[in-house]
Amino acid sequence: MGALNQTRVTEFVFLGLTDNWVLEILFFIPFTATYALTLLGNILIVVTIVFTPRLHNPMYYFLSNLSFIDICHSSVTVPKMLEGLLLEKKTISFDNCIAQLFFLHLFACAEIFLLTIMAYDRYVAICIPLHYSSVMNMKVCVQLVFALWLGGTVHSLVQTLLTIRLPYCGPNIIDSYFCDVPPVIKLACTDTYLTGILIVSNSGTISLVCFLALVTSYTVILFSLRKQSAESRRKALSTCSAHFMVVALFFGPCIFIYTRPDTSFSIDKVVSVFYTVVTPLLNPLIYTLRNEEVKTAMKHLRQRRICS
Repeated sequence: MGALNQTRVTEFVFLGLTDNWVLEILFFIPFTATYALTLLGNILIVVTIVFTPRLHNPMYYFLSNLSFIDICHSSVTVPKMLEGLLLEKKTISFDNCIAQLFFLHLFACAEIFLLTIMAYDRYVAICIPLHYSSVMNMKVCVQLVFALWLGGTVHSLVQTLLTIRLPYCGPNIIDSYFCDVPPVIKLACTDTYLTGILIVSNSGTISLVCFLALVTSYTVILFSLRKQSAESRRKALSTCSAHFMVVALFFGPCIFIYTRPDTSFSIDKVVSVFYTVVTPLLNPLIYTLRNEEVKTAMKHLRQRRICS
């Protein structure tokens, strides 16, 4: 045990997105702009919903939570990635790596559960509208949001404990730009086959089961729309298509990374960039550009601000 403690890894070194410094500088500019727009867009949605009383309903309550999660999710990885693009040696301490891993899975899992809840909300609103106010009242919504954070915390603790229980005595090079369970456990000084299976069973099962539940929910919604008026179908399809677009953009990379054996592909970094950097920006764009109520509320909020 003494020998293990003496050789325990104290920091990890990221290989980053590329080893070409010219590309790193070129990447820094658009990624910085993307992160700034992600923060601005999601904060704007939260502020608009909070200060617009007519948006105080379950759908927009969940949407404001989604924007909050996207702010946190992107902030876990993107600032460190931007720092790494400017540094020749990209390092992170062992403790900070574990913290990054924990919060990454916390916010990712919370978003998965929230998207599933949002699909259920749309199912109730479209398929059983007469019971909507009793089934999806604000008390239930608050309880559901509390449950998703609790579930995300439990999931993240499991992933973190599975990771830190392993001995790390070298090497310490991570072929990525952030700490995640699969690349970190590869550096353990022991056989990680069983741990890898448990990780796939945990993350992969959550992603796949929630995605199948979402697909089922939207399929039922589509079938139920045949009995409704053309205007009702148009509004429902507009809302559900926006939801499903977000689902596909977020779940696709998660399923690709966490539902397969412990193997690495060259495309992994591209997929990771998509769900840690790009998707948090696309969410506010999809919801604001396709939602007339949110756009109108933003205009009124801006006019009130100008007048005051």
